[in-house]
Amino acid sequence: MDNLTFRHSILLIEGLKVTPQSTYPVFILLLLAYIFTMVSNITLIVLISTEKNLHHPMHFLFCNLPLNDILGTTVILPRLMQDVLRDTSERYITYMDCVTQGYFVHVFIVACHYVLMLSLTIRLSRCRYKIENPFCDNASLFKLSCEDVSVNNVFGIVYTVAVLCFSAVTIFLTYVKIATVCKSSKSKALNSKAIKTCSTHLAVYLIMFISGAAVVFLHRFPEYSDSRKLTSIMFHIVPPGLNPLVYGLQTKEIRQKIAKLWRKKNVFSV
Repeated sequence: MDNLTFRHSILLIEGLKVTPQSTYPVFILLLLAYIFTMVSNITLIVLISTEKNLHHPMHFLFCNLPLNDILGTTVILPRLMQDVLRDTSERYITYMDCVTQGYFVHVFIVACHYVLMLSLTIRLSRCRYKIENPFCDNASLFKLSCEDVSVNNVFGIVYTVAVLCFSAVTIFLTYVKIATVCKSSKSKALNSKAIKTCSTHLAVYLIMFISGAAVVFLHRFPEYSDSRKLTSIMFHIVPPGLNPLVYGLQTKEIRQKIAKLWRKKNVFSV
């Protein structure tokens, strides 16, 4: 088995550990999450693209977020659902497919230096063939090697800390500026809108920040592998599903357009 695996560069991916009784409920749950994420994000993109009164820089900026969410969800969920229906001994993936999936997983979390990370990984020889993760990512790939992977670990940790710190500081300064403006403003409507928008944005940001950091750091602690796997999946499900609601429905113009389309649909149905 091992010789055949190495010769054809076939890997065995762990996927989700589910009991036979929970296979179909888990599959249906993942499918519903995927459908909801895709429909909500595609609807937001189509709405902004087709409505001329939404052709503003702010709304075009909103299009980048659902595109990224569609990428992040599609790169793992279809494969994950497919593996759920397979026996654990039949969840094969080619090495190149695994590298490709790992690349887009890191594109989703904005790892812009992933080319260097990938280069550090594919230079390593492989003595293992099992991906101990529900899907492929950089850390899972370099764990296939029996060589010294200290460089990969150090680079991953340092880069992650730098990105997370920069992100946290930027968000903190932005919120300080918003709080200063709200404090000096006497408009209750403006302050209420700012609090409502910022609170929902902060909630989604904290979910992405904590889960993203947890995935990276827990890779270095094998005893917490189950927590890491659950966190990594939630990172690709929860934020992409919440973002259209937070950034779409919180925007007045988009909310009004959706309400208008909904009223038209009800009129035609009657």
